[in-house]
Amino acid sequence: MDDSIRDQFAHIPERISGLVDLAYNLWWSWNPEARILFKQLNHQAWKASVHNPIRMLREIPVEFLNRAAEDPAYCHRYDIVMRRFRKYMTATGTWFSEEYAGRPALTVAYFSAEYGLHHSLPIYAGGLGFLAGDHLKESSDLGLPMVAVGFLYSQGYLHQQINPDGWQEDVTEPLDRDTAPVTRVLDSDGEDLVVRVPHIDPPIYVAVRKVQVGRIPLYLLDTDIPCNDPENRGISSRLYAGDQDQRLRQEIVLGIGGRKVLHALGIEYAAVHLNEGHPAFALLERVRERVERGMDFEEALEEVRATSVFTTHTPVPAGHDVFPVDLIDRYFRTYYPALGIDRLRFLQLGVHPESPGSGFNMTAFALRASAHHNGVSRANKVVACDMWKCLWPGPREAAVPIDYVTNGVHVPTWLNTRMKALYDRHIGPASPDWLTEHDDPVIWELIDEIPDAELWQLHLWLKAKLHIRITESVSRVMTRMLFCRPSVAMTLPVSPAETIPSMKMGMTAIVSMLAMSL
Repeated sequence: MDDSIRDQFAHIPERISGLVDLAYNLWWSWNPEARILFKQLNHQAWKASVHNPIRMLREIPVEFLNRAAEDPAYCHRYDIVMRRFRKYMTATGTWFSEEYAGRPALTVAYFSAEYGLHHSLPIYAGGLGFLAGDHLKESSDLGLPMVAVGFLYSQGYLHQQINPDGWQEDVTEPLDRDTAPVTRVLDSDGEDLVVRVPHIDPPIYVAVRKVQVGRIPLYLLDTDIPCNDPENRGISSRLYAGDQDQRLRQEIVLGIGGRKVLHALGIEYAAVHLNEGHPAFALLERVRERVERGMDFEEALEEVRATSVFTTHTPVPAGHDVFPVDLIDRYFRTYYPALGIDRLRFLQLGVHPESPGSGFNMTAFALRASAHHNGVSRANKVVACDMWKCLWPGPREAAVPIDYVTNGVHVPTWLNTRMKALYDRHIGPASPDWLTEHDDPVIWELIDEIPDAELWQLHLWLKAKLHIRITESVSRVMTRMLFCRPSVAMTLPVSPAETIPSMKMGMTAIVSMLAMSL
């Protein structure tokens, strides 16, 4: 963490100064004891911050901080949480280190256009982003050697609202950089690390920001910097830009620029996991680097393919990015020779066999350039195999090499603290490590041991709490309509999944696919 951030929290007493480190690592968001540590500073301040510890630490009156620093009971709880946090961050006996003992910890680079981690970092739209966020959290808990790459969207993603006249409208939720859990990545001179996207004209530059997700570093690319042309400064402004030119530049920056950023940071990795086709150009850049070192293009492509995993989510053709050839030519004309191939061979990489004149298809390219493919459910696999069987023409569906890993969730993130306490009481005596081993079906059979009345009572309590929260939200909306008449926000809650399989199960399946290649 750079000194400029430390200076902004100079008002926090030294005795509890570790709260700053805790606030800038999203580990706190899935550990109830850490959340309670912030809440106990001042319940109203925690609520007013919308459960954002960075905002709360900035705005809370200093007397509450001083009172906590002088409270032996608070300091005792603080010491316990900080000890757990530091032990977690430095632990070596993780699932990965034990499961793959004696093997080198080869890093996996995870690329995604969005990450659903916490509402203080609105760089997500929906299910794809929450899957990516839960991937990082579960990977952190398992001790997987992973690094992630995404975008820092300054305008977040569109929210749908109903205005006072009853019409739906879109509004943006700008990112509050001062209260988001994001830090600057600096170069050797103490300035923002800025990287040029290679072989793309006109030049595009990215500054690098960092989000710490437990043990996993997530590097976010930011094009809103002075050295970029005004048009390019907006590349990272909003998730899923509608304009095709802007969308293509986004995906160039995410894939090619993201790979270049990892190189600039000195991070070497052995495999790539693409969450959908948006960052697929990362594979292209891995090929180019090998060609630059003297490898033949086809040989380089095969080497990259063997160590790449591609996850597809989208079951409808309209959801896959296809870019016109003239746009591809505009940005890749100097990239073709850098790969050691001509324009025609390059364009063939993205051809959809059933619509060869439609343009460069990012999913078709991602499938061709990776050896391991999976859908996000069994049904999704069936649809994906049918959609993309044209890439592997043959008589049997089984010949289509798309498997599936059912979407899971990061259980500690989505499990209510009271429900966890209930499980601790009734499952804990038989299986004290039930949360760590939650992918074992035997553990969930123990749920039958919970008295129905007790489970139902907690269910009703949670329903009542939800009703109170909705009532408070409606009250705030009505107050704004009466006195200010702004747009009325109606935000739909996000469900983690229709069923709740274990994210650990999904991550271990993906690790196993990679292990066969490494």
